[in-house]
Amino acid sequence: MRPHKYTKIDQHQDYPCPCRRKGTLCPILLTDGLGCDRCQQICVLQENGHIIEQLAPDYPYKRSWRWTGFRWVSTNQRLGEGVLPLMMGIILLLSIVWLPLILKSPPGLSVIFGAILVMLLVILPAFIFWLAYRR
Repeated sequence: MRPHKYTKIDQHQDYPCPCRRKGTLCPILLTDGLGCDRCQQICVLQENGHIIEQLAPDYPYKRSWRWTGFRWVSTNQRLGEGVLPLMMGIILLLSIVWLPLILKSPPGLSVIFGAILVMLLVILPAFIFWLAYRR
């Protein structure tokens, strides 16, 4: 992935809303904030005008973005960059180990139950991955 060149955010200019709802961030008069005309999100400038941070008093993890000149790039680490590949690797390892053990067990209901369990362990992470990246 190529590095992004970030530009300084002009407080007196309109920008597209970073939450992707086709709104516009406009300057709020007599404040240092920017407000979206569509979703009523309010953001403030941080770090000498290079980052905007969402004001959300009820949400403990504030979202923040940098402006590339064309679009917003999130400064927060996404789920797929840390936890999701680790989870996928663990489940893949478990399915590789469990599948031969289940197939070598005595025939009967335990083989069918074990095969269903392994399939769920493969389908569930795929579903979580789809939910995380569907935007």
